[in-house]
Amino acid sequence: MSTVQRKKLLSGPILLSAVKDSFIKLNPVTLMKNPVMFVVEIGTIIVLLMVLVPGYFNAEQAVGFNISVFFILLFTVLFANFAEALAEGRGKAQADSLKKTKQDITANKLVGTAIKIVASSELRKGDIVIVSQGELIPGDGEVIEGLASVDESAITGESAPVIKEAGGDFGSVTGGTRVVSDEIKVRITSDPGESFLDRMISLVEGAKRQKTPNEIALNTLLISLTIIFLIVVVTLRPIASFLGVELDIPVMIALLVCLIPTTIGGLLSAIGIAGMDRVTQFNVLAMSGKAVEAAGDINTMILDKTGTITFGNRMASEFVTVGKESDLELTAWAAISSLKDETPEGRSVLELAKKLERSYDSSLGEGGTFVEFKAETRMSGMDLLDGRSVRKGAVDSVKKWVLANGGMIPDNLDSNSDAIARLGGTPLAVAVDGRIYGLIYLKDTVKPGMKERFEELRKMGIKTIMCTGDNPLTAATIAREAGVDDFIAESTPEDKIAVIRREQNEGKLVAMTGDGTNDAPALAQADVGLAMNSGTTAAKEAANMVDLDSDPSKIIEVVAIGKQLLMTRGALTTFSIANDIAKYFAIIPAMFTLAIPEMEVLNVMGLGSPSSAIISALIFNAIIIPLLIPLAMRGVPYKPMSSAKLLRRNLFIYGLGGVIVPFAGIKLIDMIVSIWI
Repeated sequence: MSTVQRKKLLSGPILLSAVKDSFIKLNPVTLMKNPVMFVVEIGTIIVLLMVLVPGYFNAEQAVGFNISVFFILLFTVLFANFAEALAEGRGKAQADSLKKTKQDITANKLVGTAIKIVASSELRKGDIVIVSQGELIPGDGEVIEGLASVDESAITGESAPVIKEAGGDFGSVTGGTRVVSDEIKVRITSDPGESFLDRMISLVEGAKRQKTPNEIALNTLLISLTIIFLIVVVTLRPIASFLGVELDIPVMIALLVCLIPTTIGGLLSAIGIAGMDRVTQFNVLAMSGKAVEAAGDINTMILDKTGTITFGNRMASEFVTVGKESDLELTAWAAISSLKDETPEGRSVLELAKKLERSYDSSLGEGGTFVEFKAETRMSGMDLLDGRSVRKGAVDSVKKWVLANGGMIPDNLDSNSDAIARLGGTPLAVAVDGRIYGLIYLKDTVKPGMKERFEELRKMGIKTIMCTGDNPLTAATIAREAGVDDFIAESTPEDKIAVIRREQNEGKLVAMTGDGTNDAPALAQADVGLAMNSGTTAAKEAANMVDLDSDPSKIIEVVAIGKQLLMTRGALTTFSIANDIAKYFAIIPAMFTLAIPEMEVLNVMGLGSPSSAIISALIFNAIIIPLLIPLAMRGVPYKPMSSAKLLRRNLFIYGLGGVIVPFAGIKLIDMIVSIWI
């Protein structure tokens, strides 16, 4: 999602919609999903009845007090509803921006050998469509023929187009994206309403998200505390009556509302929804809140090398001369051999020549015949009009070709070739007729910044393991360059699953990133499976998260957000329970001081009167919810540190703060309220 889109998430329309939804959510059927606030609403209704028919409750003398209690309780519920509605509104705003991308467009459906123009809504799984330059891809699918640049900015927010080609792990395309160049044949992989974009829209709409196990457990705790305090308050009246103290119903309701954990009860849903929204804002689609929470407790991360740690295609990184040949001649012939080579390796040769600022006569390739790479020859190149033949390919194949043309093999060819192989690269020999000019060093390049990102994971206490099908020598080179903790060479899909299960059997939570079909089983086995959007459909369907930017290091942000989510819940729960202490000291002395003067010693805040004390505690209880909404939406700041240090920090800030802030807040409110009471 782009920066502009994120800035719109808290716009005026979203705030107005949240206010409207706050009143809609007063429906008891809806509010029953939040038991704590449902109890507050029941209390609000009871006090309202006492205001409307005071004679029936013998409350004629306390109408003003009861009206104050009613409005404070009403705003307590509304503020809690507003927090949830605002979090849902952010998700709905994201969904609306995605819905603009989803439109019913025409598709060039292939029927036999003919092309039939149909609406995209008529396409079904298995249909074949042709998409040309400038056209929108009509549905999710896989490229089965051709190569094209695709603009995915409507989905990812990134303007740079990506290359999609048949075969390999970069062949999946998303409906609603646009082909920028060339033409591709696509097999549709989803029926209408089941596309990747449809799932995104559904998942980012907060109202449709299910509660996570952690949220359910905390909700159960809040229900238990509410029931306990409800029993306490109900039994308190006969005890007070025995002591000669008459407790009015509004006072008892005020005590109950202040005793039960209304702060965390009002913010719990907003915290969960906001956590998933934060992941979406990083262009990661989480299939469930459970995956986001699990990310916060990850111990081990398994990473597929190709396309995840590395770019996936072996790219030309260096020209290595042999014999007495010059760099300029080697570069020129390597470039000429690649002029019509549309493979990623071929394009990278031309890019390297341009990067090195080495010129060559491209006109030599005009009119020449391109020789495609074949498994039998393991070479490609050009047959020029002047009769010369240029070849690049596997060293042994080029050697045989040169010898067949009466040429000689340079003495240092094999030694230079072996040196490239030891570094984990692939050497391609370049020759013209019977003369070898040198080698192209193809390297599966590690993505920029990976080493620094893995160091961040190490600080979080997360071990990184790279899985690759490369030989041990190549794997060790890439692992050292990327900075991972461990690696598994020549790994199979079964090896990836085995290492994940081994870590899980040790009680660890495991994350897996990957993009290929062979990664799908491991992505499904892992506690957190993050698939690259550039990868195959199988990988994306097996994972419980999809990174729209195809950046494997994004898992660091996902982990941080997961930790933020857990920390935010814990911090606000601690604060909610801690600030009840101040409310006890405000309300309990106010209830009993007139009949039991000795209880005045508990009035440590020196509150003005019993009525002002109760009203002040209720007002603080109500306003603390909207004051904490920004924290619930943004999350508690996370910095890598030990669990013990983190616990001490949060207890100090939110535990001690949860005791001190209410004392100061209730006293300040009482000073203001006492002027009118």
